[in-house]
Amino acid sequence: MEAAAGDRRERIGWCFYDWANSVFPTTVVLLLGPYLTTIAKSAADEDGLIHPLGIPIHSGSFFPYMVALSVMLQVVCLPLLGAVADYSHRKKQMLGLFAYVGAGLTFGLFFLQGTNYPLGGILLVFANLSFGASVVSYNALLPDIVGPDGRDALSSRGWALGYLGGGLLLAMNVGLLSQAPNLGLSTGDAVRLSLASAALWWGVFTLVPLATIRKRQRARHLPPGQHYLTIGFTQLRDTLGKARGYPQTLLFLTAYLLYNDGIQAVVTLSTQFGQEELGLEVSTLTAAILMVQFVGIFGALLFGHLAGRIGGRRSIMLSLVIWTGAMFFAYGFLRTTTHFFLLAAIIALVLGGSQALSRSVYSQMIPKGQEAEYFSVYEVSEKGTSWLGPLLYGLALQFTGSYRVAILSMAILFLIGLGLLSRVSVWKAALESGNPMPSAD
Repeated sequence: MEAAAGDRRERIGWCFYDWANSVFPTTVVLLLGPYLTTIAKSAADEDGLIHPLGIPIHSGSFFPYMVALSVMLQVVCLPLLGAVADYSHRKKQMLGLFAYVGAGLTFGLFFLQGTNYPLGGILLVFANLSFGASVVSYNALLPDIVGPDGRDALSSRGWALGYLGGGLLLAMNVGLLSQAPNLGLSTGDAVRLSLASAALWWGVFTLVPLATIRKRQRARHLPPGQHYLTIGFTQLRDTLGKARGYPQTLLFLTAYLLYNDGIQAVVTLSTQFGQEELGLEVSTLTAAILMVQFVGIFGALLFGHLAGRIGGRRSIMLSLVIWTGAMFFAYGFLRTTTHFFLLAAIIALVLGGSQALSRSVYSQMIPKGQEAEYFSVYEVSEKGTSWLGPLLYGLALQFTGSYRVAILSMAILFLIGLGLLSRVSVWKAALESGNPMPSAD
């Protein structure tokens, strides 16, 4: 269903889920990183190790390992949920269900304190899983409400609105953290209140897309003898088998899962890096995140404009060159608070653009009627979540004890992703999948 099926009210409502959910990867994931690391360190032995399930783990590696575990579960669950959404055509309802499950689990982080790092790990894993499940349906609605030539612009506006929403709540939480002593609160109390505020924001503003996006008629019918749950496993098998028939789409998806895994790992672990390697205070870290949110608005819009001139794929490639340079800067030159803010500004300019354009370019490459199914695979490394990057980061830290080596390891993902992306043709992918040809490659 193309542009004629979606009106302006619907498109605005769709963008508002970016506004609603962006507080999870900003306030929740970024503040939870240093906070959960502090809790894990307080429970560590004299060697700095904790022992969940009897396994010795560096206290600083616990948070990235939990992020990786969560996304490994997404690898299994999200493609199945995507197939269910395609066949039931309940993308909107599934968006609402998982948004509120995720918001509820996020609110549970308010009770995280002391040395109870297992509680934080469990809530993070399943809140992140729910977040990813909701975004699968959200992304899959994009082709329903706008045609292929309008997706770069709408996707970029959604990302920009997400940065604005995430930034506004983060600004309020920065104020709370800075005034915590005057309010009789500890830093931990202020962090827990910030996490609770993100849960409430997520839940309240999810009402906007649920109220504005229309329900579509079912586009696909269940085969005889199948049910909505069993069709998920059947369709996952079929999707993986048929994906070989769309080589350009598969090549783009492979590149994306690598480079965006690096992006998400850097975003997710940046506050932990700043706290542990540079000794920055939580208030300083949140101020840097806040700057990223607002500079990111202009970055998303800038790259949306750039894509109109040179194409979405080339714009993404340019952003990956900048990402790679930023990792080498972090490894060899990052020493002061000023350096940290400079790095944050550079990242902010390319962050939203690389992600928004990836979403819109991918939407032009997937077979008609299988949007949720293919976006469920895409979402495994979408906004705020990744698994290979945190695992690589955690292992580098585990074996070297160096946060700088850990952050430099992300450059590997950017360089491999860049190499693969240079071989992708958006035109060929659109032709293979039976979609309208884009105006630029």
